[in-house]
Amino acid sequence: MIEAIVTDIEGTTSSIAFVKDVLFPYAARVIPDYVREHRERPEIAAILDEVAREAALPREDIEAMIAQLLRWIGEDRKLTPLKTLQGLVWRAGYEKGAYRAHIYADAARALRDWHERGIPIYVYSSGSIAAQKLFFAYSEAGDLTTLFSGYFDTTTGAKQDSASYRAIAAALGRAPERILFLSDIKAELDAAHAVGFKTCWLQRPQDSPARTSDAVHPVARDFNAITLP
Repeated sequence: MIEAIVTDIEGTTSSIAFVKDVLFPYAARVIPDYVREHRERPEIAAILDEVAREAALPREDIEAMIAQLLRWIGEDRKLTPLKTLQGLVWRAGYEKGAYRAHIYADAARALRDWHERGIPIYVYSSGSIAAQKLFFAYSEAGDLTTLFSGYFDTTTGAKQDSASYRAIAAALGRAPERILFLSDIKAELDAAHAVGFKTCWLQRPQDSPARTSDAVHPVARDFNAITLP
């Protein structure tokens, strides 16, 4: 019996297009001036320290670090300082009403249903925890944050590393085989399955037109097709 559900966001609860076509371009437009204006704030200074270390750049060269951040956005790099900074600028966008986070109607219904049934639901995404909370607080389906019992990001570990899922199971205090992990990325599902998680591979027609069968991971085209073991 499933005692907890852990879900990815992009391509799973929500469209890949929203992140790539709305959030990433917004961050790329806003980050240069945001960093220049707020570079002395402690949280931004700490992010820039991490960027300088990660990219081996001189700490005083703000323009070089801005250029590096923009390259990382273009490459969709899953780096904690970038994700943290994106979370900060996305917050400003959400609060100004520049956009609302996309969520599939079937996902919103299922999340509400599972919550009402008393099943704890968690998020595990490469986006920062702050960005995850903003995403669900300002979703097209309204504020969904009350449905979630917790959040995990790259500070727990890489999503394709089995150790990350072992750490999540330990944090939840649940046996891995009692946890269901939902994702659209097979390598992530493989990593979770390797430590005992139950898995479901979301292959939405909008994001994965060609359906792929799999002997290990049950496949679902949307949340309506997810059967809890």
